[in-house]
Amino acid sequence: MNHDLILKGGRVIDPSQKHDGILDVAFTDGKVSGFGKDLKGGADTEVRDVSGYIVSPGLIDLHTHVYWGGTSLGIDADEFCRMSGVTTSVDTGSAGPGNWAGFRKHVIEKSQARILAYLHVSHAGIYGFDHRVMVGESGDLRMMNPIDCVEVADANRDYIVGIKVRVGLHASGTSGTVPLNIALQVANEVGMPLMCHIDHPPPSYEEVIGMLRPGDVLTHAFRPFPNAPATAQGTVKPEVLAARKRGVIFDIGHGKGSFSFKTTRAMLANGFEPDVISSDVHKLCIDGPAYDQVTTMSKFLCMGMSLNNVIAASTVNAAMALKRPEYGSLRVGSLGDATILTVKEGKFDYVDVVGEHLIGDKKFVSEGVVLKGKWWHPKRTNKFKKVAA
Repeated sequence: MNHDLILKGGRVIDPSQKHDGILDVAFTDGKVSGFGKDLKGGADTEVRDVSGYIVSPGLIDLHTHVYWGGTSLGIDADEFCRMSGVTTSVDTGSAGPGNWAGFRKHVIEKSQARILAYLHVSHAGIYGFDHRVMVGESGDLRMMNPIDCVEVADANRDYIVGIKVRVGLHASGTSGTVPLNIALQVANEVGMPLMCHIDHPPPSYEEVIGMLRPGDVLTHAFRPFPNAPATAQGTVKPEVLAARKRGVIFDIGHGKGSFSFKTTRAMLANGFEPDVISSDVHKLCIDGPAYDQVTTMSKFLCMGMSLNNVIAASTVNAAMALKRPEYGSLRVGSLGDATILTVKEGKFDYVDVVGEHLIGDKKFVSEGVVLKGKWWHPKRTNKFKKVAA
């Protein structure tokens, strides 16, 4: 077969196929077209030698804010994705039904990187968060717009994967679970999953997860006290265990205020790993403490999650949360996205949102990206030589 591109000789880790070993991966017409040893190409095939590197399905960052220019939190998706190994950036509620059209036309459709989105039930999405202005969009129930949210979500199913709501003292003031109740009605009406943000009470962590349905996502799942999922004694709250058993998806969503080493140590010690690892990268945390997806993944690798489980939480698990199985896999016929990674060893300083530092011995580095079947390489390096087909 005359493949467009072949990555040769890398350590291919594809949790969707339970594969970890040296293999070639090929791409044609924007999809994976080969997965095996000693794949052959034609005269026009671009072949890259990636021996000595990890090849994973394209990383999915399930929680980002990339409505650049449309909201104060937005960052540039292409710049972020290319440098951090992310091929699919999922925007989580930057836009609501009142400003979705601009997000779609001016950002999503013009971006090279894949962008999907959870549509906010609030009319203008997350419109009031910046360095000096912090206005929780869910605190004013007049901003809830369920009717238009249903119409916009239904008309844009190519990009909209679910409904977003933010509850907690910072996001919804004293409204408690009322915004979540409204968002759940929207999600039920359009048959989509819901992603719920949680910060300080009210409402409580237990109240929120008690309302979530199988397939819904709780983001900021490993947040610090108050509203942490672990008890003071270091056990996992029984309501959290019940929610996982019911099928609620637990996503990290690191961000500026939603990830702590203390909580993570307790959860991992109890065998409770996150379903999905995401960065919640935005303007207020891209320069720390979150930085990007690979930094967030590195923290979990240093805290004891296995290499394969960390990659699964950033690929196939995220794809399942999106209900898009063609993402997050290198199976033949899947989307033609891949990330080339290394794991550096040394001493690396990591910090969480409460200022605790952890000196880790490992660090993920994104070395290159294949996007839509094409080599989409960071500008900073050109280490992968073309070799003969």
